[in-house]
Amino acid sequence: MSQHGWTRWALTPWWAMTLLSGAKSFVDHPLIGSPRLNAWGLHAWRVSQAHRLTAQRRARLQHLVSEGDRTDFARDGFVAKYDVLPRAQFERLRDAMLSQPAQAREMVQGDTITRRYGLDPAQRASAPDLSLLLNHPLWQGLCRYVAGYDAPPWAYLQAILSHTREAAPDPQTHLHADTFHPTMKAWYFLTDVAIDEGPFCYVPGSHRLTPQRLAWERRTSVAAANLTDRYAARGSFRIRADELDGLELPAPRLLAVPANTLVVADTFGFHARGPSARPSTRVEVWGYDRRNPFWPGSTDLPLQWLGLMDRRPELYWAAQDLKEQLKLGRNPWRPAGRVRAAERQA
Repeated sequence: MSQHGWTRWALTPWWAMTLLSGAKSFVDHPLIGSPRLNAWGLHAWRVSQAHRLTAQRRARLQHLVSEGDRTDFARDGFVAKYDVLPRAQFERLRDAMLSQPAQAREMVQGDTITRRYGLDPAQRASAPDLSLLLNHPLWQGLCRYVAGYDAPPWAYLQAILSHTREAAPDPQTHLHADTFHPTMKAWYFLTDVAIDEGPFCYVPGSHRLTPQRLAWERRTSVAAANLTDRYAARGSFRIRADELDGLELPAPRLLAVPANTLVVADTFGFHARGPSARPSTRVEVWGYDRRNPFWPGSTDLPLQWLGLMDRRPELYWAAQDLKEQLKLGRNPWRPAGRVRAAERQA
């Protein structure tokens, strides 16, 4: 047996333990990517158990959202709420977020730039109306309920700038599930989003683990380690629109929405960034929560004790920078200097 083979064998107990985690890559994890184990049902078991546990956690958090919102979410997999803030407060928040340059990070995917700002305490203090949003019962309640954890989501200011260069299309425009288990993303739009300018796109009902979806997950997992799409091979499965009917799912829905709208979705459901017919810029307060689906509760207590909850984005970027310095991988989030959120640099 080669040295590489001995190393993989010696690490088998570790690989086995991490099956009960959010690990999802079929190319980096020899058990998750095993065609034989997945033919026997390993991936399907992880999917079904993660969904069962998430349903239990959500049931304990149902008091955080209205009955109508629970019904909408159960049916569609997302909830859209309009006119979240009073008009004057929204306009102050929008103007503050769009007018002030701040230190940004950017990731380039195809012809599109995703620009993010960690909403640290200094930025929150400079825009008092931001706290009205981040503490709003709709933001907190929906994010926690959909995530299935009673903890505040990560929060960023985010801008999506389409058609910024000559390159392949944005890979986020392909219908996909983020991972094998329920997870939450939220968008509070600071700008209007037109139907042909990169709107959020979702397949209603695709968050439900139906027998058809579970069978599709199982079939896809068997060959996942050899998929040519690197996102799919690393656990974010792609699906074509013409496959949806076979899963008894409807056509994708494009959400063209006015500013001051909040959308919260379970991104196990098939979703995408809608196509943009022209160079466009979408700006939003973006929330995110993806945890170990097999863990029963929040693991945020150490950060809460240290007062670091609002600094999670910058701590994450710093950790990724260190990882790159140690030559353990490249941080895709590159420093972009001080720039306004909607600024399209030459």
